[in-house]
Amino acid sequence: MSLRPYRDIIRRKCRQIMVGDIPVGGDAPISVQSMTNTLTTDVKATVEQIHALENAGADIVRVSCPDEPSTKALKEIIDNVSVPIVADIHFHYKRGIEAAEAGAACLRINPGNIGSPERVREVVQAAKDHNCSMRIGVNAGSLEKHLLEKYGEPCPDAMVESALEHARILEDNDFFEFKISVKASDVFLAVAAYQGLADACDYPLHVGVTEAGGLRAGTVKSSIGMGMLLWSGIGDTIRVSLSADPVEEIKVGFDMLKSLDLRHRGVRIISCPSCARQAYPVIQTVETLEKRLEHISTPLSLSIIGCVVNGPGEAKETDIGLTGGGNGNHMVYLNGMTDHKIDDDNLVDHIVELVEAKAAELDAEKDQQKAS
Repeated sequence: MSLRPYRDIIRRKCRQIMVGDIPVGGDAPISVQSMTNTLTTDVKATVEQIHALENAGADIVRVSCPDEPSTKALKEIIDNVSVPIVADIHFHYKRGIEAAEAGAACLRINPGNIGSPERVREVVQAAKDHNCSMRIGVNAGSLEKHLLEKYGEPCPDAMVESALEHARILEDNDFFEFKISVKASDVFLAVAAYQGLADACDYPLHVGVTEAGGLRAGTVKSSIGMGMLLWSGIGDTIRVSLSADPVEEIKVGFDMLKSLDLRHRGVRIISCPSCARQAYPVIQTVETLEKRLEHISTPLSLSIIGCVVNGPGEAKETDIGLTGGGNGNHMVYLNGMTDHKIDDDNLVDHIVELVEAKAAELDAEKDQQKAS
């Protein structure tokens, strides 16, 4: 019996919008985004951080625009980066207009929080005039007063109702180029809210567990909640919210998508936890390879296994494999087949060279396919 049916993820059908040149929703790849934590008015620092996020593979980057100096700086920032920029707007409608005029690809804004219907119309018109999409961002920690009075506390129904209320305001203004998020720091609350919203509308969904924590705990928490949603086909853009370097959010996001076979970027390393059978220092080898191979964006697989118990089987399923052998002689597999042996000397350098060569080969094949 084939195992393939157990691996299929059927993504939720939804409409597609554009965030700059990045399609979101529909049959587009799930995009990975993060947010800068520099002062937006510090253009140099913000641009440098966005470049680091771009290099890590970020598809979209969000930038805070809490005041007029920030939206003034936004134009210079956008002119010096390639990735689409989402302007984070909260309560002042003028910031939304200014951000759209500055070239923001998307506004993160809740239309019900920015004042009168006339002010909403002005922001929507600015978005239309400048080909700017929007994200409605509902958060369990800042639900509207009337919903808290109705439901007594943040709950999935309250979050979904909040999202749909904001959506109706945009729909009433003949604006449909938006995605929605319903984030919470509680995994159960976030997952249930997204499940309810997925059933209630056909807009693209931006998925995340907000305020997830530090690098390790936040990664675990986000992987549990977001993994459940992605596995069930819910999610068109993602952000892993970590109290860590924003670049780590991008790395974890791609690792999450890779683990579910939803999207691949860079080298996927399959490695054993190591044990007394290991014929070389597996843990140190993997740590070094992860750093040495960060520059590779081409999707390919690499198995690093310490002995011959599971090594050959894993190596047959990867582009490049290394299996530990006796007396410092280790087997290298290429395309699932035994190819040559290598000793301990220059082991890491040799694997890096093989990966770089394989990446170049795959890139050339891709270019040739495009040309034909």
